[in-house]
Amino acid sequence: MSAEIEFPQLYLVTPPEIELMGFPELLAQVLDTYDTACLRLTLSTSDEDRIMRAADACREVAHARDVPIVISEHALLVERLGLDGVHLGDGARRVRATRDDLGGDAIVGSYCAASRHDGMTAGEVGADYVSFGPAGATALGDGSRAEPELFSWWSQMIEVPIVAEGALDEDTIRALTPVTDFFAIGEEIWRSDDPVATLGRLLSAMRG
Repeated sequence: MSAEIEFPQLYLVTPPEIELMGFPELLAQVLDTYDTACLRLTLSTSDEDRIMRAADACREVAHARDVPIVISEHALLVERLGLDGVHLGDGARRVRATRDDLGGDAIVGSYCAASRHDGMTAGEVGADYVSFGPAGATALGDGSRAEPELFSWWSQMIEVPIVAEGALDEDTIRALTPVTDFFAIGEEIWRSDDPVATLGRLLSAMRG
């Protein structure tokens, strides 16, 4: 008998703007439909009250389904809001200090763009996972991306779990399935008319 293939897990990312009248219900529908390893709250606002209210709503939905929730950047809000950890967007710079502040039980993730060096440093100083991206082709920024070779090298050489994110489409997911542990999927689905169906199409690409 051949061994069962282990596919990457879903790491769900919220949209940058959340309407609290409707989003929690949609989030619940997505989490009830697809196994999700983690939820990341990533909002574009700097309004503390809006962030806290969104975090409360998303935490309630996620924890009811045993899905951990992390927040982008705002490490000081993790314990205050009963969240499970933080996702840092500036490579390895704050990982060690954040780990010291939040303790060993908190999730601390690090986005390292396409820098192998930053990823290795983040893992060495306490990151639970390292995220590389954008993994897909994009015209945003300078157009650079985290190439498949980076994911392939990391999966062979480094034990710290790896996340692929940014501009994900079916072709990119299909190509990276053998060499990543998680796909961070967010705006790829939320900007569509049917996020649940769109997510299903993306996840199905893992199976070729």
